[in-house]
Amino acid sequence: MTFSIAATDGQGRFGMAVSSSSPAVAARCAHLRDGVGVVSSQNITDPRLGSTLLDGLAAGDSAQEALDAVVRGATGIEYRQLVVLDSTGNSAVFSGAHTLGISGESHGANCVAAGNMLAGPAVAQALCDGFAAASGQLEERLMAALKAAETAGGEAGPVRSAGISVVSGHGWRDTDLRVDWHDEPIAELERLLEVWLPQRRDYVVRGLDPAASVSYGVPGDDR
Repeated sequence: MTFSIAATDGQGRFGMAVSSSSPAVAARCAHLRDGVGVVSSQNITDPRLGSTLLDGLAAGDSAQEALDAVVRGATGIEYRQLVVLDSTGNSAVFSGAHTLGISGESHGANCVAAGNMLAGPAVAQALCDGFAAASGQLEERLMAALKAAETAGGEAGPVRSAGISVVSGHGWRDTDLRVDWHDEPIAELERLLEVWLPQRRDYVVRGLDPAASVSYGVPGDDR
């Protein structure tokens, strides 16, 4: 019910883009941690596995080592699909025996993608290819990956939610955009991203150094 890509720009930013036929997919599947990496827990989702995998990465495990530890110890693991990207750009994917429909995975430079209930096996590769071919900020490249997957067929049925999340070392997700239920969630996410990106840095400054922040430019702000 989901396809996703985890990626890094190689300069300390880590992000994920994800889409699904289920509502609010990014709230359940996307897990990120500054300086550590990115994880997706998808298919029949157990969000707790995201934190467990990030803890393993934070403790020094590679992507594959953290994944192997979870696969050995988690209950119901054959119902899960897990995607892991560590701080060095290494990646690992697990798709349990009960992964739904057509599933696939793809590994690229600084990115990894996987999905289930796909329209075809080429969708996962399209995510990595779309990311590799794109330029710009990490968010823009993740958006390009989602669009490439959609063009390649996406899910077997219509998608209804999508999201992009990015961490950059500030202690919070400096981009966290979600479309939780929409007839065209990927197009709507792209629209939101176009609104958000020109303002992203301003909101980082407001968090780190409020005295240096620019005016909001809205009624009631008379600075």
